[in-house]
Amino acid sequence: MSDAVYNRIALLRAEHGVSRRELADALGVHYQTIGCLERGEYDPSLSLALRVARFSDAPVEAVFSLEPFPTIASQDRRAAAEG
Repeated sequence: MSDAVYNRIALLRAEHGVSRRELADALGVHYQTIGCLERGEYDPSLSLALRVARFSDAPVEAVFSLEPFPTIASQDRRAAAEG
């Protein structure tokens, strides 16, 4: 079992139209922390993970996972196959 923590921070930032610096300011962290989180170089504390989820208006499980998130392309293919 891997200890990796996967996240969708970059995707959620894009959806909300905020820069790394703007997200960092909203969360009370340094902007480089956001970059490190997005690249998987740093795992967030529980407190930070919950703040990211609250900012994103999403459940923490939608932002962070112990399993890789499916790509958008794979989700599109699955939807097309089901539709």
